[in-house]
Amino acid sequence: MTSYRFESTDDPAAFLDRAGEHLALEPVLATVLAGSAHGAVESGAGAPPHPRWWVSVLDPAGRVVGAAMRTAPFVPHPMWVHLMPDDAAVALARWVHERGDDVSAANGALPSVRVFMDELARARGTTAYVHEHLRLFELRELVDPRPGPGRARVAGPDDLDLVAAWAAAFSVDADEQGGREPEPGEHLDRAWTRDRLASGLLWVWEVDGVPVHFSARTPARFGVSRIGPVYTPREHRGRGYASALVAHLSRAVLDEGARPTLFTDQANPVSNRVYQALGYEAVTDTANLRLAAPVTTPARA
Repeated sequence: MTSYRFESTDDPAAFLDRAGEHLALEPVLATVLAGSAHGAVESGAGAPPHPRWWVSVLDPAGRVVGAAMRTAPFVPHPMWVHLMPDDAAVALARWVHERGDDVSAANGALPSVRVFMDELARARGTTAYVHEHLRLFELRELVDPRPGPGRARVAGPDDLDLVAAWAAAFSVDADEQGGREPEPGEHLDRAWTRDRLASGLLWVWEVDGVPVHFSARTPARFGVSRIGPVYTPREHRGRGYASALVAHLSRAVLDEGARPTLFTDQANPVSNRVYQALGYEAVTDTANLRLAAPVTTPARA
């Protein structure tokens, strides 16, 4: 087995200095890692009250061949595992276990996140299971949806209460639509909403002056922007509002010369059809995996 080395840091700028060139090789696949690190650099915020670190995976020649992070603010603070060689994913799992991290969940590209979690489960004496199966899409050429009522606008301060409530409902509704037990702790909170309002990254679709849907986007990182979350409350669904606003944001990203991407829940066929009708094409499958039993933090090596 190749001998890998791991360089971890809680400094997002240091991580980008070390791994940025590697991430830029496949910027669509790296959208989550790059977005997290760049966002942390730009916010200038100090250490949060939850785990926050990034790690570069180096081969014997010192080349970065993989990367991962643990920055999620919600319980169980899952890791994100970037695509890497299988034996590197195994070595990363052993490194995480030996350093005593209480990791019990991870998201990321398949097969790397599956290999990582299976090895972590083996070290912990349990098994790993898929909690949520996602798919990453990219848009190259937009297919405009059929025109409908309403217009897109940037969300403003007066929308804070409404959009914050919708953001909080997004993950709960997504779990219910995917046949999963809703997890109230895993949602986008008021602070998230306020920050993105201030950055002009939240948009609403309104009909006759009434907001009926909201979507968000990220700034372009390595030339890639990610659209989401995309949320329509139940009483307004089935009328094309999501298609209209996602198309509007996708066109804006393309006009910037960037690449629009988004994630879909594979358990929700409706959203998958909506985005594919706009021209989005599947890039890779990702998964959110969990350990099947409670984890006791191992003693530090």
